[in-house]
Amino acid sequence: METDRAPSLDRLRQSFGAARVSAAERQARVTALFDKIAPRYDLMNDLMSFGLHRLWKRNVVKETLAQASRIDGPIVDLAGGTGDIALGLRKALPDREVIVVDASSGMLDVARRRSGGDLTLLHAPGEAIPLENQSAAAVTLVFGLRNMTDPAKALGECARILKPGGRLFLLEFSQADAWFRPLYALHSRFVIPALGALIARDRGAYSYLVESIRLFPGRDDISHELKSAGLQVTAVRAFMFGVAALHVA
Repeated sequence: METDRAPSLDRLRQSFGAARVSAAERQARVTALFDKIAPRYDLMNDLMSFGLHRLWKRNVVKETLAQASRIDGPIVDLAGGTGDIALGLRKALPDREVIVVDASSGMLDVARRRSGGDLTLLHAPGEAIPLENQSAAAVTLVFGLRNMTDPAKALGECARILKPGGRLFLLEFSQADAWFRPLYALHSRFVIPALGALIARDRGAYSYLVESIRLFPGRDDISHELKSAGLQVTAVRAFMFGVAALHVA
């Protein structure tokens, strides 16, 4: 499953799963996909990861709270989707503005209903975040980078909006440890698309998500991409035998 993993983020710019498409078509397809699956997105994540994604996300919130409290300014949840990360941050920091930025209006609709107006919601792509330079104390980007039209440009945007000393907390799927790879490949290839067909009623959408995970660079390559974007990597933590990784930069 891992043999086609991209050595850099550039290969993702003109791909939609295994298909080669233009950047504009990739953007349109990915946005439409998330608009469609938004109502069942959180349930699908629970089933696909056996609930483990919630533990991983709690680690992101914990790390963000520990470091962002040192710097004034809003916290930006980029590709914030249904708002689960943002709501966790807002609960712990009720006086801090938490901004969800997402390219999918469907996902933002779910976040709007869940938040009751407690979050600032911005409908925008990660490659063009509508915020001033050096304005954010922290950025969280959880399982969203691989779905950007131009992931490297999105990392550059994160660097642009962060204040000096601010942190990016990037949680993404990664390369599983060698012994666990065959088991994970079977789960990804057969179980996830089947769940997509049954629960989200869209096998194709989850086939794309499996392919996007397969093509996404490994931990060391992502560290290099972060450095290229002008960010200094301060910590890397792997979860579930390397299936996911948290980069702090």
